[in-house]
Amino acid sequence: MVSVEIREKNQLVDGAFDEKEQQQIRDAIKNKYQDVSQSADGLFRYQTGKAGAAALGYDASILDGIPEGALSSFCGVGNPFSVESIAVGSHILDIGCGAGFDLLVASTIVGSGGRVRGVDLTEEMVSKARSFISEFAGSTISVEHISSESLPYDDNSFDHVISNGVFNLSPCKLALFREVRRVLRPGGCLQFADIVLVREPPPGTTGSVEGWSQ
Repeated sequence: MVSVEIREKNQLVDGAFDEKEQQQIRDAIKNKYQDVSQSADGLFRYQTGKAGAAALGYDASILDGIPEGALSSFCGVGNPFSVESIAVGSHILDIGCGAGFDLLVASTIVGSGGRVRGVDLTEEMVSKARSFISEFAGSTISVEHISSESLPYDDNSFDHVISNGVFNLSPCKLALFREVRRVLRPGGCLQFADIVLVREPPPGTTGSVEGWSQ
């Protein structure tokens, strides 16, 4: 358990959580998403999988071409592709790419002349994403396992950074936003979907790493 009340922290300042707390949070996230790498069914309080993606407005013709295994782990909270159109040939980074659903969607948009990269905290998710990439997407996509908010890419590398329900999980949000700005090219776009708190959560759901990863 994290030893402080999480929701009382100002998460947009440096050092909101100490290193021990950061590791506790990341471990809880990895434990949760190890299960999601098998299937997201029943693990969230909202619709997941192909039906969830369809409800969020993903193009039906694209969904029909996504492998079932990638769809089964989809637990996105929105559709980052709806924020702004992405041109053929663009370079895209997906932060928290999971089993690769949004990577595969992105690859259909950017085409063979584009480049799609993904990072994820959970090794099982990375392994699953790589298996789909090798089978269905070829060399336009690659995925890296990360253990912190540091991104393994050069400055000004991407036209778009996308993310789906991941920024809320980070214990170092300001550092992550700085990294996004660093890797985006001048004029590039961050487009993401996420969860925000609009009213008091149910009793007993805050202050723990388990609650954090929900």
